[in-house]
Amino acid sequence: MKKRILIPLFCLLTLSIHTQETPKETKDYSDNVKTLDSIINTLYTVISGEKGQERNWTLFKHLFKADAKLIAAGKDNKGVYKARYMSPNDYIKSSEKWLVNNGFFEKEIHRKVDAFGTIAQVFSTYEAFKSETDETPFMRGINSIQLFYDGQRWWIVNLYWTQETQEQPIPNMYLSKQ
Repeated sequence: MKKRILIPLFCLLTLSIHTQETPKETKDYSDNVKTLDSIINTLYTVISGEKGQERNWTLFKHLFKADAKLIAAGKDNKGVYKARYMSPNDYIKSSEKWLVNNGFFEKEIHRKVDAFGTIAQVFSTYEAFKSETDETPFMRGINSIQLFYDGQRWWIVNLYWTQETQEQPIPNMYLSKQ
């Protein structure tokens, strides 16, 4: 009698565990991280969108290695330079609402790449717009992006940026040749 009860219970438990361990179907983002060019282009594309347009945060998080940091550098309200460290999830929590409510397009205008073996450092100059149709940026700056290649794909390990100011204009060497 005990065997009759235990065997179906064991089968049910095994099925339950298997169902919990089966991953949900995920989209294949491998083309987005295959090359330095594809991961940088995806980074700009995934945070950009018109007012009211949701971002693909699953793809955004896919770009970053575990423990990656996003670091915003700039002056605080007292005029003191600070660095703010965030995880990809922290960035989403702090920026998602603003990006959707205001519209935001970040466009790369110049790139300088230094790479060796499995590491790369990219200085990527950007202009930011509220809409893709805007002709004049409301902000410019430089993204310093450190990346790691694991033999299969590129990962962002740090994304460190600062905005251009009157006191700190972008040097000509980091602007596109017009």
